[in-house]
Amino acid sequence: MIKQATYIKAYCSIQNNKIDLNGTSVFKTGECLFVDFAKAAYRNFELNYPKFFKMDNLSKLAFLAAELLLKNELETDRDIALLLSNKSSSLDTDIKFQESINNQENYFPSPAVFVYTLPNICMGEISIRHNLKSENTFFIFEEFNPGFMSNYTNVLLCTNRAEEVLCGWVEYYKDTYRAFLYIVTTTFGIPHDATTIQTLFNK
Repeated sequence: MIKQATYIKAYCSIQNNKIDLNGTSVFKTGECLFVDFAKAAYRNFELNYPKFFKMDNLSKLAFLAAELLLKNELETDRDIALLLSNKSSSLDTDIKFQESINNQENYFPSPAVFVYTLPNICMGEISIRHNLKSENTFFIFEEFNPGFMSNYTNVLLCTNRAEEVLCGWVEYYKDTYRAFLYIVTTTFGIPHDATTIQTLFNK
């Protein structure tokens, strides 16, 4: 395999009712539940995607971070792969689905909740929005694993399986959440390696 330099083109972090883009705060609210924060962010950035309100919280979290990173890619035909990870998988939604089964007032569990009982569905929402048709993979780790993410991303890029990779961590469980997504390319940006990724993640 031919080795090639890779770079972080842009990065976005969402946690504690605040959104940072490339290290700069672009939106924040006072203390509130994630669902209210997500609605406020959607309106602040004037997004026009009504399906957003039907998504589960994990998908909303991933969608918001991806939207800020890919908003300038909407009109381009870029071969962008997706590589995401988290700790809790879709457990928050799985619990809600189980509760809908246990609810004696319902004859059938909610299909609107069931559709989100896989963590990779959030990648599907991003792909539909941005017309992405490249590879996508979702990994479950005990904690963010920058070494693995860096190596896997470099393989995708250096073997020409994608032009860019949108990758990172998107975790949601019981209203505790954290998204850290970044775009890796072979053209320009911050040098892409595990140490740099971990440094940006810790900010």
